[in-house]
Amino acid sequence: MVANIYDFGVVAENGELYSLSKYHGNIIIVVNTATKCGFAQQFKSLEKLYQKYKDVGLVVLGFPSNQFKQELNSSHEAAEACQLRYGVSFPMHEIISVNGKETSP
Repeated sequence: MVANIYDFGVVAENGELYSLSKYHGNIIIVVNTATKCGFAQQFKSLEKLYQKYKDVGLVVLGFPSNQFKQELNSSHEAAEACQLRYGVSFPMHEIISVNGKETSP
């Protein structure tokens, strides 16, 4: 059987493990983030989109990665920076790998 997004468990920035089945029926945008990246301004647009459509089922899920040396030292620090600098209120997660043998599904 082919896996779908709802089959995966993820870890929130606070260390809580949960299933993406939590968002079954929602429109999900999964975004790889990096707080020290030149494109970090995307957080403002993503937050605006999230605020506009969250009440009708849109959820943005932020997954930081430091494989390109553009992220802070911990998942909590990355989430906090997104919240304080860009007003992010959508769910942020643990730092993951986005390529190579350790790539997160």
